[in-house]
Amino acid sequence: MKVLASARLAHADAHGIDLELPDGAVFQVQVLEPTLMRVRYRPAAGYKETRTWAIAPQAGRDVAWQGRPRDALDGFGCPAAQLTQTPEQITLNTGSLSMTLRPEPLMLSWADDRGRPLVHDRGTSAYFTSKRTGAVRHYLQRDRAERYYGLGDKTGPLNLHGRRLRTLALDSLGYDPKQGDPLYKHWPFVLSRAPTGAWYGIYYDTLCACTFDLGCEHDNYHDLFRYVEVDDGDLDYYLMSGATPAEVIAQFVRLIGGTQLPPRWSLGYAQTAMGLADAPDAQQQLDHFISRIGTEGIPCSSFHYGSGYSSRGKRRHVFTWNNSKFPDPKTLNARFHRSGMHVVANIKPCLLDDHPAFDAVRAQGGFIHDVHSGQPVIEQFWDGVGSHLDFTHPAVVAWWQNSLKAQVLDFGIDVGWNDNNEYAVMDDDARCHGFGEALPMHRTRPLHGLLMTRASVEAQRAHSGDARAPVYSVTRGGPPGLQRYAQTWTGDNTTSWDTVRWNLRTGLQMSLSGMFNIGHDVGGFAGPSPGPELFVRWVQACCLNPRMVMNSWKADGTTNVPWLHPAVTPHVAAAIRLRYLLMPYLWSLFEQAHQRHQPIIRPTFYDFPDDEACFTDCDDFMLGDALLVAPVVEEGATSRRVYLPHGPEAWYDFANGQRFEAGSTPTVPAPLGTLPLFARTGAAIPVAETAAGTARHDDPVTGIRRFG
Repeated sequence: MKVLASARLAHADAHGIDLELPDGAVFQVQVLEPTLMRVRYRPAAGYKETRTWAIAPQAGRDVAWQGRPRDALDGFGCPAAQLTQTPEQITLNTGSLSMTLRPEPLMLSWADDRGRPLVHDRGTSAYFTSKRTGAVRHYLQRDRAERYYGLGDKTGPLNLHGRRLRTLALDSLGYDPKQGDPLYKHWPFVLSRAPTGAWYGIYYDTLCACTFDLGCEHDNYHDLFRYVEVDDGDLDYYLMSGATPAEVIAQFVRLIGGTQLPPRWSLGYAQTAMGLADAPDAQQQLDHFISRIGTEGIPCSSFHYGSGYSSRGKRRHVFTWNNSKFPDPKTLNARFHRSGMHVVANIKPCLLDDHPAFDAVRAQGGFIHDVHSGQPVIEQFWDGVGSHLDFTHPAVVAWWQNSLKAQVLDFGIDVGWNDNNEYAVMDDDARCHGFGEALPMHRTRPLHGLLMTRASVEAQRAHSGDARAPVYSVTRGGPPGLQRYAQTWTGDNTTSWDTVRWNLRTGLQMSLSGMFNIGHDVGGFAGPSPGPELFVRWVQACCLNPRMVMNSWKADGTTNVPWLHPAVTPHVAAAIRLRYLLMPYLWSLFEQAHQRHQPIIRPTFYDFPDDEACFTDCDDFMLGDALLVAPVVEEGATSRRVYLPHGPEAWYDFANGQRFEAGSTPTVPAPLGTLPLFARTGAAIPVAETAAGTARHDDPVTGIRRFG
């Protein structure tokens, strides 16, 4: 790789700096907001990625389907900074964020509003390009005391310092919950805490796969460093600063367009299982589920069809119905609605080579295609081979939306569940339409998951007839921007005690990354059936996550349902009812996520960043700023040590009102039916006391629980 070692000043003013490199490339720094600056490298031949679908800083305005020009400044304030120049360096200071540039060797350093150092480029060499591979690298100096978070659905402890991770989305069924990487999202955003206690974030705006080395690599000729490598794309990054993690995360989420406010019913408990829709008598099985959940008196707000409704043997044909398994799906869906449940159906973006619509879509040029032959790229997909739909082709978007309406929405199903949309197309010759400007797949893989979800959401909104009504959707894959449209989750996990513990961390990591409406497959998707104790603890651990969906696919044919183990069904039901009890509070957190860009669940250090003890890796999390949740994730445990942060005057047991000193670490009883839950002094929690089996969502406030 070649280092960008020297640069000539071409222009500098209060809004930014332009440098010219010896090969004709341009290096730019722009002031976008008082705490937000942008750095980009434009090769002499121009950007490789000329458009972005992530950057959407204008509130209420989405990115055009064909993307936003990379150099666009719409939505940014672009204030004037104080410019200071000497022969050795140039400084831009907004009063809230300061950047100093040294042209030879090219290096940037950053400080906050108090002059505290945030981060600086590696002094020996910071920016590299490769003619051989097309990759670009950005090296930063590293301090052992720094903490790194973010990067989306990452596994393991929250502090990512010392790890090497990739943003390459894959279908990761059965992943290791502590060390597995990559998973389903492409999310090149890092949130950092400097040794001074200051916070900053860096977002690399690229759709190309990235490698983030956060302290794994070491080279004797340089001091401690970290780096990101972008695979044959552009180096275009946004650096934002703040006094707290909350300030930085909110800036990032504003930058990428905010968070969708879903309909209230989507906050309720939901049920799905591949085995139910895969069964030969699937309609009868689902009819029985409706009766059973009513008999058990367990509230349930929606049912999610697995893809079995479209299967022929093991092969899945999206937008078709297997009428031998579902002889009268409209009647079944009407019964779901009468029972108070909305209906969601799994949809997939790949047509197997024997799909009845394959030839028609191919005739429209609607598949990811080979650049030489123009023919669809055919690769492995589930139990067959097929071609992925090209969501950068307007004809495909129209076909998808018409098919969703005719074969899903018109059947009485409310929502499309966008699944298997990681687009793991590895063919180097694969191209997509690019809205008339052909794009290589290695630069657009995550984009298709984003646009697939957008297409589904827009079709659902049109079908509802109310352009202002909130729309619920869900997607497994995608890049920054997906939170504008849909809920997401940690994918196809495996049943184990380790998964419960480490999935909690992954959910918190996603929240720190700007994905707020998240959850997990309760009980474990793959692997063995959970035993009674594990099942109860899993339900408790997830019952206060933004998404609560019980999902499974078990080789032995069992299904994760609330009555899986009759002896503990009362405990499972109690945890689900706790969710509905707290529904008004939970809804207020969704509103805050939408309006104020605040995560719904978050690690304790988010709310108490000055309490060093909160940075210790633990199983606890905050639900909003008022409640601390302490799930039990150890087999056989009947008590739980929990650290209650400094900040409030005291903490109170939510169930019995017992008072605990802030900063204490009590051991509290946690028998199998108990989820330890604590409220801070001054908390006023709206609750909804409803009859057993009732799933209410629309302002069902029946009281306020006050603490202290």
